[in-house]
Amino acid sequence: QVQLVESGGGSVQAGGSLRLSCAASGYIVNNGCMGWFRQAAGKQREGVAVICFGGGSTYYADSVKGRFTISRDSAKNTVYLQMNSLKPTDTAMYYCAADFSGTWPLLQPGAFRSFGQGTQVAVSS
Repeated sequence: QVQLVESGGGSVQAGGSLRLSCAASGYIVNNGCMGWFRQAAGKQREGVAVICFGGGSTYYADSVKGRFTISRDSAKNTVYLQMNSLKPTDTAMYYCAADFSGTWPLLQPGAFRSFGQGTQVAVSS
């Protein structure tokens, strides 16, 4: 059974940084793809970043390119999301995702079978 536990969320001012962590159990982070999604109040869940381990490819939503970086630590079985230059529009619950379903595109929730409980990010202006 895949378990994903997110941490690292919090409240920051615009322009600040946060690093989110996703510790995985029952799943090897070197397999397939893993990602980060977010859901703001009243909006649908959207893809933020995905990393695929076969070739180390990464994919980002246009809204976060150049500001967010997804990475992994295989030894810790953990995936990270480094978020810089945060904006109030980045405010959302952030979810880790794993277990690629085979459905493309990757930056949509249907691409993954398992999600964590989420960690809240709040960015003030």
